[in-house]
Amino acid sequence: MDDDLGLDGTIVGRGNKDGAQLFRTWFEGLSEAAEQGRGAAYVFVMGSMCELLQVFDLPVVFPEINSLQTAVRRVAHEFLSEAEDYGYSPDICGYVKADVAVQLRGGEHPMGRIPKPSIAVYTNACNTYIKWAEIWERMHDTQIFTLDVPGSRAAGKQTWPGDPDFENDRAYVSAQIKELIPILEQVSGVKFDIDRLRESLRYANVMSAAWARVLELNQSTPSLFNALSDGTIYLGVANGFRGAEEGARYFTELVEEMEYKSEHGIGTLTDEKYRLLFVGVPCYPIFRRFTELFTEWGGTFVGSTYLWFASGGSNLGFQYDLDDPIESLAEGVLVSVRDAMDSMFFQTDMLAEMIDDYGADGVVYHPIKSCRTVSTGLADNRRALMKATNIPSLFIESDLMDRRVVSEAQLKNRVDAFFEGLASRKQQAVIS
Repeated sequence: MDDDLGLDGTIVGRGNKDGAQLFRTWFEGLSEAAEQGRGAAYVFVMGSMCELLQVFDLPVVFPEINSLQTAVRRVAHEFLSEAEDYGYSPDICGYVKADVAVQLRGGEHPMGRIPKPSIAVYTNACNTYIKWAEIWERMHDTQIFTLDVPGSRAAGKQTWPGDPDFENDRAYVSAQIKELIPILEQVSGVKFDIDRLRESLRYANVMSAAWARVLELNQSTPSLFNALSDGTIYLGVANGFRGAEEGARYFTELVEEMEYKSEHGIGTLTDEKYRLLFVGVPCYPIFRRFTELFTEWGGTFVGSTYLWFASGGSNLGFQYDLDDPIESLAEGVLVSVRDAMDSMFFQTDMLAEMIDDYGADGVVYHPIKSCRTVSTGLADNRRALMKATNIPSLFIESDLMDRRVVSEAQLKNRVDAFFEGLASRKQQAVIS
């Protein structure tokens, strides 16, 4: 590869620039659909079924992504207050409340306008998904479909193809997909075309393989991207363009960029001192500043559980069998959604492996007020990791949406103390 490619920015930084543009294009498409009065398919990041929905030409809306964008753009408090005035408790998921306000505003959103739902397709990966979809059902008389994906029975009890339990679970998911197809035909007015499904799965294969490679490449020293700041951009494309040609091309080019950076020793920080892992969801109300609290100390997040569950499990690099698309889709949904749930509930063994693979110096746990699914049990998981490894960890609390419960000063005090401990630890290691 020509070294000059990295000097003018055509490769280095391309993923962030192109990802942001694709993201804007995606929202522009949603705004256009809303203006035309077209309905959309509302989905969630864990088990979005985008591969199948592509076949029916349904615009796809991710309410989680819409909501976090209100926080990143510093207007979430307006949406949260409106939903609370409407009657929703301050104690429930901030994503839900922001979306309720979007619906009450007729789709008005900082990134454009969100079309109304014609159908909601969602899994049981998060208990909130089911109740959230019922809100759309009441507000818009929307068709809703719950895809029940069996999860792991316990840590270390996952089953895999060939195991009787796995095969039973796959048959169960496959039967539900076959029930969903005629519903999508009725809602969209588009006839199911199995060759279009094959095409969508082929693009998803390219994306998943590339995403797994990108994550692997960040084991490089110095690290190539920050799992929080850069990783959130990559996740936006991984969800919005899953099963689409644009998504496959983007991630193919992202691998090219990361391989170039790895070969030339180009890191995300000029002076990388600490390699960290992140558990939970970022603090979006002060997103840039939250990341800076760590980078100012020379700390960068080389990996996170968020890059697993918020990509719907596509981090595994799962490859669909194009000769048997429906059954393979069922297997892929089962494997990927289960892995996404495992990364939230049974993450200790995964983190222990990542500590070794990524050469991590510490782990940051970030439970948030308005998401019990992600946050419940993190204190216990931290104790389990501390017992299994000798890795330092930090436990800080804030929120992903509500700036009213985010204290930058308190966060900074905790983060500074954490890095002072890391510095002392490194100094003692040198002396000994």
